[in-house]
Amino acid sequence: MPDYDARRVAMVDTQVRPSDVTRLPIISAMLAVPREDYVPAALREAAYIGENLALSPDRTILEPRSFAKMLEAADPGPGDLVLDLGCALGYSAAVIARMADVVVAVEEDRAMAREAQATLSEHGVDNVALEAGPIAAGAPQHGPYDLIMIEGAVQDIPPAICDQLKEGGRIVALFMDGALGSARIGYKVEGALSWRFLFNASAPVMPGFERAPAFEF
Repeated sequence: MPDYDARRVAMVDTQVRPSDVTRLPIISAMLAVPREDYVPAALREAAYIGENLALSPDRTILEPRSFAKMLEAADPGPGDLVLDLGCALGYSAAVIARMADVVVAVEEDRAMAREAQATLSEHGVDNVALEAGPIAAGAPQHGPYDLIMIEGAVQDIPPAICDQLKEGGRIVALFMDGALGSARIGYKVEGALSWRFLFNASAPVMPGFERAPAFEF
């Protein structure tokens, strides 16, 4: 029987802490949430490796380092209402739920959404509302949100998502430009997003977040 507890500690000690992730709530949450329970059964052995876990050609579970560094920048805290887009089997939502007030998690693959709901319930995570529907549509009925986390790469972010962010709120996403990717944090100021570079990483571009083709004559 694999010692997943030891692997979880090793993940934090070798992938998270050395990546300038210092906020104790993030460290505590990633030590507490059993990542192996939130990945496909066939990938349990790989749950704690330092790579993205492919779910399909355009979906992934972000590597621990990238996810942790995004959280470090986003700094979810008590009182925050968080929109978690592309939660897959629920790992990201379970981690964020340990720091924020309420998490609204959106997953468009209905089989994954059902499994995520079952696992979250099994672990007693009662402050996550899981919505099965298009990731790129978000969940406007529960917003506006203090923080939006996008659990995969984007080329563009639909205006409908930006509209769901509170004034003064922040959004964290991984932008892909060809093979190069950069995680950025955006702050909503006077209705517009101001972006800041965080770090380099890569992931597949999620459905609905592709760059619109340029119009040509």
